Amino acid sequence: MVVRRVPPVPSPILLEVYDILRRRGYEVDDAIAEESLQRPDRLEPEHDLYLLKSHTELSLSLAGVLEAQGARILNPYPNCAATQNKFIASRILRAAGVPTPDTWAMTDPALLAEEVARRPLLVKPYMGHRGAGIRIAHDADALAAAKADYPQLVQEFIPGPGEDLKIYVVGDQVFGVSKPFSETSFSVPGRPVPVEPEVRDAALRTGAAFGLGLYGLDVIESPDGPVVVDVNYFPGYKGVPDAAPLIADYIDAYAQGLTTLGEPSVAAGQGGRVAGPI
Repeated sequence: MVVRRVPPVPSPILLEVYDILRRRGYEVDDAIAEESLQRPDRLEPEHDLYLLKSHTELSLSLAGVLEAQGARILNPYPNCAATQNKFIASRILRAAGVPTPDTWAMTDPALLAEEVARRPLLVKPYMGHRGAGIRIAHDADALAAAKADYPQLVQEFIPGPGEDLKIYVVGDQVFGVSKPFSETSFSVPGRPVPVEPEVRDAALRTGAAFGLGLYGLDVIESPDGPVVVDVNYFPGYKGVPDAAPLIADYIDAYAQGLTTLGEPSVAAGQGGRVAGPI
């Protein structure tokens, strides 16, 4: 299940993944949920493996329908749903010992007036993605102005060096990419950077806690150490050298049962099964 891209140009990394898998004997299809008519009351699995790449509510919901009917999905629907809901994700991260900001659920900004008087706060949609709708509040008035008609997640604002560290994980392989943050930074490759041991540890703890094999983290390198501020399933891997073969190897191994989530992938290449992004 892939997302509608603007402009409508397919992801070069995904196209390469498809090509590698097809050469190994897989049949690969993809579709955009928003561009096809679906009957959720009659939806049945048609592929041996589904790849959930899209983060839209429709894609996630349809993945849930398919998994309820016995479909095999990478990453599994419940794991992705927990990742997408930032309230749930914040608790899972904290329980796993991953360094995270102090976090609140906001419906009434007045309840956080004393907190924002002590330090700046970051406000974001609790089901947001790609940095959309994020605002920084330095006082009670700015916090009130950021209020929306849906629940919002509020985090302490963590000062960083001016660039965000994007961490991309394939099985047990962890990669770092640095880029300036903006609402469009997801479309910018960034530049590869070394991954420090404590960041790698936080990344692998996150994958184990959520049960993910293909995922990414947003990390702020604060004066007190790295802090994880967001988690995403099946990110774009922009800026990761030779990402497509690594992803294809992981999908191949997972399809054949040679690896499970949270464990290292095993290069296979034997084909014979049908891999189908929905």
